[in-house]
Amino acid sequence: MTGQVLVLGGTGEARRLAAALVAEGVDVLSSLAGRVAGPVLPAGDVRIGGFGGADGLAAWLVEHRPRAVVDATHPFAARITGNAAGAAAVTGTSLLRLQRPGWTAQPGDDWRWVDSLAQAADAVAGFGTVFVTTGRQGVAAFAGVPGRCLVRSVDPPDHPLPAGTTLLLARGPFSVAGEVALMREHGVDVVVTKDSGGHLTEAKLTAARELGLPVVLVRRPSVPAGVATVGTVEEALSWVLAR
Repeated sequence: MTGQVLVLGGTGEARRLAAALVAEGVDVLSSLAGRVAGPVLPAGDVRIGGFGGADGLAAWLVEHRPRAVVDATHPFAARITGNAAGAAAVTGTSLLRLQRPGWTAQPGDDWRWVDSLAQAADAVAGFGTVFVTTGRQGVAAFAGVPGRCLVRSVDPPDHPLPAGTTLLLARGPFSVAGEVALMREHGVDVVVTKDSGGHLTEAKLTAARELGLPVVLVRRPSVPAGVATVGTVEEALSWVLAR
């Protein structure tokens, strides 16, 4: 077993954890899926590209024998999280899930929870202009939405956009004032997002509250049973250093 720690990354938390581990003298390898063009690279060594599912990751773990694996991927990266849990279990590798807390409703919020993107599309079908902020991979679920769509993502979506779509390519963080102005400019009637948590994109929720707009929120997938989970970089750092 080596002293290296494998961080499954792509999030701000993953980058902060990598930087903190490097500062502590820990050998870190961050793995990025490669789905975002021009990603912000973390400190330490970096690999880009998938492992080939749970079996591929398990084979990598057997070959390299890292000290531990920290799954710090996006809260909705359910496939990667499931693969990590399966690979860690069959190889006896220590695994931690670092997942930032979800958002909490505030007084005045009109949040409407759903369990999937398909349900979100059904929930907004009666609105005039829908602000879709679910990421480029989720846009296909809204293909049948009859109204206008303002779609925002970091990179262009892979799938055809819904009819009547205005595409906005942008990366957070976003300001409340900017979000209010954007929603007013496009006459947004409802906002759709996933419960990603964090501060980079939280401003849209505050803007929706100020404008009296409903928000359709997709619930997070659950973490596989038995996987240790923490919500902060500090907790993840302590967990790694304890090993």
